[in-house]
This record gives sequence, structure tokens and C-alpha cells, in this order.
Amino acid sequence: MKESTSLVVIKVALYGISFLVSEKTCSHTSRKPFMWKKLAGGIDIEEVKKIVKTDTLSGCVISHAPGTGKTRLAITFVQSYLEVFPQCFPVIIAPKGMLDTWETEFRKWNVKIPLHILNSRDIHWHGDKTVEKLASNDKDLARRLSISSIDKNYMHALKLRSWAEGNSIIGLSYSLFQKLTKGEGNDDDKLRQMLLQRPDLLILDEGHTPRNKESNIFKALAEVRTKRRIILSGTPFQNNFEELRSMFSLLLLANFEAMDFFPSSKLHNMTDVMVDEIMKKLDPFVHIHNGDILHKSLKGLRESVVILNPLPSQKRIIAMMEKHKTRGKHPQKNKTQGSTFESEYKISLASVHPSLVAGMEKLPKEVTSVVDELPLERLRLKPSEGVKTRFVYEVVRLCQALKERVLVFSQFLEPLELMMQQLRNEFNWTKGKEIMYMSGNVSPKTRKTLMVAFNDVESEANVMLASTKACGEGITLVGASRVVLLDVVWNPSVGRQAIGRAYRIGQQKIVHTYNLIAKGTQEKAKYDTQAKKDQMSKLLFSSEPQPAECSRSSEFISNDRILEQMTEDEDLKEMFVSILPSQW
Repeated sequence: MKESTSLVVIKVALYGISFLVSEKTCSHTSRKPFMWKKLAGGIDIEEVKKIVKTDTLSGCVISHAPGTGKTRLAITFVQSYLEVFPQCFPVIIAPKGMLDTWETEFRKWNVKIPLHILNSRDIHWHGDKTVEKLASNDKDLARRLSISSIDKNYMHALKLRSWAEGNSIIGLSYSLFQKLTKGEGNDDDKLRQMLLQRPDLLILDEGHTPRNKESNIFKALAEVRTKRRIILSGTPFQNNFEELRSMFSLLLLANFEAMDFFPSSKLHNMTDVMVDEIMKKLDPFVHIHNGDILHKSLKGLRESVVILNPLPSQKRIIAMMEKHKTRGKHPQKNKTQGSTFESEYKISLASVHPSLVAGMEKLPKEVTSVVDELPLERLRLKPSEGVKTRFVYEVVRLCQALKERVLVFSQFLEPLELMMQQLRNEFNWTKGKEIMYMSGNVSPKTRKTLMVAFNDVESEANVMLASTKACGEGITLVGASRVVLLDVVWNPSVGRQAIGRAYRIGQQKIVHTYNLIAKGTQEKAKYDTQAKKDQMSKLLFSSEPQPAECSRSSEFISNDRILEQMTEDEDLKEMFVSILPSQW
């Protein structure tokens, strides 16, 4: 006898996606009903219905590698949970840039219950019993719905009414949730209470986002009544144990205080015993899947650290900036965190191309005198005058013959804008055609259009210049097989997420990544700190074996046609100090 759709959906959530597909293709191979046990108390539906109102339940962390389908798994669970508890009023909170991904996934998998994004002016209302009933009784509303001509506040109210009546799921960004739960004014206070008290299931996508316990979003989420919380994060350990503790305190609420997670411990003094103890305490609440599906189904990932030798003028500028930065550390009381970040920002730009220094404010006098000597504006469009722009230019040039596309990430917009100008000048390319550019200022609709065009093998796209902040999460860019990380950030998960845009399901080629480091800067020390953090993250949230000793540089280069050509070129070989396999 054929099973009902409802029963199939419930079985999928109980036993994993593997219920529907073979082990060879399954990205969630664990058959343990982990989510149901943590959020509902078991897998016996009748028994679960009896205990769901008790205080014995908790949330869970789904720590699956980027690109392995956490969103799909969460959607399947929500579907099945709604089949058993139709009045659970689910809320999905995610970074704004990822909400479109949720909407797309809901439509892709034909989820019966609508998802309404509060950040969006659009509404997909067909199948929504609340909205359909209102529209059937109000022809003017039906007309305005059909042409998307509805006031923002009324649209909010319409979506929230549907959700409050149990006919839809709502999704919103962390920033909007924080804003709506301020509760200023009578109507706003009603909305605040609705969002804090009504949800019985809360999903936090990229759930490491509210990891600062002093932030307003952390405080707002801590007030949500329900204990049934799902944190989705491929990188739960971001920078330190205090952040990890904060994230888990959102998950476990009051019960968490009894658990000692060594919040004051630093990476350098953690012992194996301490790590093992933390893992044991985290284990009941965390489901780990480290991406075996990627290793088995994709062609490979080859990550390298490329240490580059800046040009003479560039080297002088960097040396003076580093000297001034070091001198400024004493006395320490005069050094602020803001000034440290500002110094790092300026040195990072100088390591890309010296022209990025032009026009900077508050430069040391020694640097200003050197900058004034150079015709920086005249050199601006010449990639060969900056060691990192030169590297990017050569990779892009050589990739054309191999019919490969390049993805360039930076945490700063200035280098991306400069390289766009340089590539347009050198190759006579057009923005939006051969060159794609994606920053936080790009609308979700335009971002989706760019993503589709870049991944289309028939398009003329050659390179995507992307902001790590705007494109590090929720974006698929499998059209690229070469990924360049232009600068080094303190948080290793930022780089891991960036690489995960290309190295994910749908990728058809080996992905080569290049972490660029300029000699004479603190970038190598920063990268080494990154590697230690990433190592700790893997110890806590990965079951994969630790990597063996790195292969020799010569072997590594010979496996990369682009690096091999560049290092053998007499005009380019002096650019390289060393090339090492990544420590991540």
C-alpha cells in the first residue's frame, strides 16, 4: 500500500534524507532521529504528543559542512514537525542575504505551507488559506496582490496574520527581528510579544551570528519563549571559547550555566584533556556531518598559501606602515582596537596595489613622503605595479585558455573596484558581462541574476569580484574553479565559507584556492592564528581525521597548471617567495 505524503515526510525527518535516497548519494547519512529526539523528545509520535508541553526538551546544533544541504534538512524537519504539531508557529531567522535561498528552496521542494519573508515586499500567497480567504472577499486586495502594490506595513500585517493563524511560516533577518522586538509603542509592543511568545519552533540559520552576548540581537533572541531551537552552522567555533559559550547559552538557556566550557581559556593553553571534556559536553546537542558527500562526489579541493614579494615601491610603503604600527603599540594604553584595525586595513590595501594608499587620511609622514614621490594615479590601472593585483591578473589571463572562471574575494571594496577597472582596461571587458561584481549594495534580485549568469557555462563571464561579507554565506558560485582570497581575516570561518561558495554540490571541476600573503606584513602571522582556530574548530566539530604532513611545495605546484606556468615564467617567478599547501 502506498504511504501518504505526510507519513513519508515524517519518516524523512525521523530517519534522515537517506530514507529517500541511496547511501551513495546521501548527504545526511546518519539514520539517527537526532532532531526529533532533541526537539520533540522521541520518535514515537503518540508519545511525543504527550510530552511536548514539558520542560524536558532542548534545542540542537546542526553542524554540517558548508554546501551539504543544511537548509534542505531543516525544511524537511519543519514539514514533518508541522504534520504532527500544526500550531507550532515556526520562525526562521537568517542573515538577510540568505533569506532568498530559503524562499528558493521552499519553492524547489514544493513545500505545501508558504514561507513569508518579512524583509521582502513580495508575497507568494497562493496556497495560503488566510490570504486566499481575505482576497476572495476583497477584490481590491486581490488586485493589489496580483500587481504587488501593497503598503509595506500592511504587507507585514498580512504575513503575520497568516502566520498567527497557523497558515504559513515567517522568515526574517537578524537585524529586522532585533528591530521588531524593541516594542516601542502599543502596536509595536503587541508585535514584540507575538514574536517572543508565540513561536514554538525557532530556526537560526548561520546561528553563530548572535555570538556576542552583549549585542542587542543576542538579548532579543534570549527572550524568545521556546526552548525548541535549531542552530544551523557549518562553523560554530568562530574566534574563541567565549563566543562558543554564548552561542550555546542561546540554545540551552538557563541550563547552560551549570556547564563549564572553559570560557576563559585561550587557544594556546588548551590541552587534549580539556578539548575532550568540552567535546563530551557538546556531543548530546550537536549533530556533526563534515562533508563526506563533497569529498566523494566532487573532483577535489586544492588549497594553497601563496607568499608574494611586493615590488620595491610597494615594499617601502608597507615597511614604513608596519614600522609605524609597531611603534604605535607602545605605550599600550594609547593604542585602541579601532586604530589597530585601521592600521591593518591600510596595510592590507597597500599590499594589494600601492595606488590604494593615495588619498588615505592620517598616514604617517614617512609614508606620505614616499607616496608623494610616486605617480600613483598614473599607475592605478596597471596591475603589474601591485603584487596581488598582478597575481590576480595573471590567473585570470591564464584561466581563459583553460576555460576556467575565477572568483576573487576581499573583505574590502576598494581592491575589488580597482581590479574591476584594471580588468576592464586590460581586456576591454564589460561589467555585468565578462566581469561580475557582487557587494553588499547589490539587491537580492540582482544578486540572484548575477549568480545564475556566472554559473551558466554558456555565459561570457570570466571573473567574479566578491565581498566576503556579502557573498560568504548562502551563495552558490560553482561556475568558478579558481578562488583567490585577497586578504587575511582573523576569523578562519570567513575564508572557509568563501571557498564553500565554489566547492559545493554542483561543482564539476577541481577547485584551486589561493590565500595571498604579502611578505613584510603581519599577514602570515595572522594566517597562522587562523589555522590554529580552524584546527580547534575541526577538533570540536568534525569527525574527519587530522591531515597528514603537508606535501612538498614542488609537488603541490606541479598539480596546478596555473601555478606551474606562473612559477616557470622568467618575468613572473621573482614575484613568488614560496607556495605552501594550506594549513586549514
